[in-house]
Amino acid sequence: MLLSRLRSATRKTLIRQAHRGSDFWPKTLVNPDLVVRDKEGKPYSVRYDQVNAMLLNEFLKEHRKVEQQHRDFQAALAQQQKQIEALTAGLQKVSARLEANKRSPQVVNNP
Repeated sequence: MLLSRLRSATRKTLIRQAHRGSDFWPKTLVNPDLVVRDKEGKPYSVRYDQVNAMLLNEFLKEHRKVEQQHRDFQAALAQQQKQIEALTAGLQKVSARLEANKRSPQVVNNP
């Protein structure tokens, strides 16, 4: 995690930037819900203890989406496989009819 790797001096610099009104820190590096503000509403700290829980929740949400996409893909694949089998069976029937028509000799009656 980016914020947990930041050195203390860097964190202090970011907090000072936030105090001066810089929008860079709260909007790009930290979820605004994790920013602790003072009485004047200025950011002065981040609830670092909540970052891991937030990241885990985001990961789990994305993981559930991927699992659902996988299930949807498998269902579509199974449906397509059934369609391919049905089309193959129909093609085999047509091929068999054509082959039967080629084999049977046609008798022409010439009077």
